Amino acid sequence: MMSRRITLLRLGALSGILAGMRGLFGSSPAHAAQVYEVSRTEGEWQKLLNPDQYRVLRKAGTERPHSSPLDKEKRAGVFSCAGCALPLFSSKTKFDSGTGWPSFWQPMEKAVVEQTDTTLFMKRTEVLCRNCGGHLGHVFDDGPKPTGLRYCMNGVAMNFAPAS
Repeated sequence: MMSRRITLLRLGALSGILAGMRGLFGSSPAHAAQVYEVSRTEGEWQKLLNPDQYRVLRKAGTERPHSSPLDKEKRAGVFSCAGCALPLFSSKTKFDSGTGWPSFWQPMEKAVVEQTDTTLFMKRTEVLCRNCGGHLGHVFDDGPKPTGLRYCMNGVAMNFAPAS
């Protein structure tokens, strides 16, 4: 009787560990089941995006800090989704956060959706493209006025078009 109880306890503990590891290492993104205006198969996304864009936008990866030229972009213009070209952020809301990722204090109207992200044993707010569900980054409450928010985005998830 005792060995059966111990076996069941061990199986329960193992299940909890495996579930935690799945969240920690980011299996498929939680938003994968959501339906978006722009919808493609995984194969179509892989053909459309380069490997870094695919890893970030479709698998909720993160680029290395200071690796994106968009972090240093100072020109007037618009940052759009690399997956579907939806305009996301105006250069008017961009600021240098010192984090090594492009940061903004506000997205364009109806450009992004937010959801809770509990990977890496933290509770954060994930930012997704409203149009295609691509993972853009996270939003934090340590940004500048007027919003006090810092939309910390992966540069590889966006394209920049300078104002004409």
